[in-house]
Amino acid sequence: MIDLERISEKKILIIGDVGSGKTQLTAKIIESLLENKGKDNITIIDMAPSVIPKIGGKISLYTNVLKLKYLTSQNIRAPRTEGKDKENVSSLANLNKNLIEPLIETYLNNPTEILIINDLSLYLHAGSIEKIEKCMDLANTFIANAYYGKHFSDDRGSGINEREKNLIEELMKKFDEIIRMDSSKRQVHNDDK
Repeated sequence: MIDLERISEKKILIIGDVGSGKTQLTAKIIESLLENKGKDNITIIDMAPSVIPKIGGKISLYTNVLKLKYLTSQNIRAPRTEGKDKENVSSLANLNKNLIEPLIETYLNNPTEILIINDLSLYLHAGSIEKIEKCMDLANTFIANAYYGKHFSDDRGSGINEREKNLIEELMKKFDEIIRMDSSKRQVHNDDK
């Protein structure tokens, strides 16, 4: 069971490697919030690509999002998995940025009390940290999960690995709590401020 008292009116980041359970934990949080806060108070921005074997995927694979304000694009891609070379990886990262930014703008123009972002790191390959910070400022409760690990070591020389890591680390300073998922043991380690 999720301790809603612990997450209400907080900024929480769930990080970990591929397969560590970030998306599953996020889905459990959504279910608890839906039960206690109501569907009209929750927006989900799902930045994950559609099904890619052994990688988390869209939050809709883990919980019913039909009742919620659910913003996503079925055209989001996985640059490091699909990209063939530096230019292709960069092109896919920019495609994702262009698909995700209208979702962010939709939220910024009509915010809800609670915002949940699935796979935030995908947007940070080419997107603006400032737009994420604006979302954080508008939401009373902000929950995001993001890749932060070693699985994706080859970005084909595109630089998205370093950019993603640097921006996640910069954003970490703005969260009330960091939940680190451990893929080898499926454990959670909390970094409370």
